[in-house]
Amino acid sequence: QVQLVESGGGLVQPGGSLRLSCAASGSIFSINAMAWYRQAPGKERELVAGITSDGRTNYVDSVKARFAISRFTASRDNAKKMVYLQMTSLKPEDTAVYYCNAQLTSDSTRLVSWGQGTQVTVSS
Repeated sequence: QVQLVESGGGLVQPGGSLRLSCAASGSIFSINAMAWYRQAPGKERELVAGITSDGRTNYVDSVKARFAISRFTASRDNAKKMVYLQMTSLKPEDTAVYYCNAQLTSDSTRLVSWGQGTQVTVSS
């Protein structure tokens, strides 16, 4: 049994920051890529940020600011089986349920696991 649990969501004003965390637990042999997705009301779930096992990251264009610098930063702690999403300069359009995703090996089986989601609301 593998479980991903997100935390850190909440209500924040435009321009503010939040840090999301995701903890993986259970019978996990290894974790490959991890990612953060989000789903806003009435919209499809979209990939926000991905991070490989060696820390390489990629971000969706909508979270990039001037000069293509991302407002969001994904990071991970492999020893703790954690992935994080630091979000800055938040905008109302960032409002969504944010989901953690992991590609991992459990009991000799490769699988993709999802968390239950954490709500992020950006509003004044």
